[in-house]
Amino acid sequence: MHSKQTVKYVCKSYPSGNQYYYKLEVITHDSWEKIESLDWSAPRPISKSTFEKRQKEGYKVEYIKMSNPPAEVIPFIKK
Repeated sequence: MHSKQTVKYVCKSYPSGNQYYYKLEVITHDSWEKIESLDWSAPRPISKSTFEKRQKEGYKVEYIKMSNPPAEVIPFIKK
């Protein structure tokens, strides 16, 4: 279990209205004494209820608004 200082919860909002929730933890690539070896882990999906529960408990939360352009539609041409 990570402490409030070594974990953060992220909510990514997309233009479509979809929201995705993730948990990130501080990890080390070498040693905990070497600050430069610390980094955030890969995002792990969590539920909305877990995100809201952790927010109420005082964990660090971050809201990210994604602004990806729409995908390009490439028509397939039959021969």
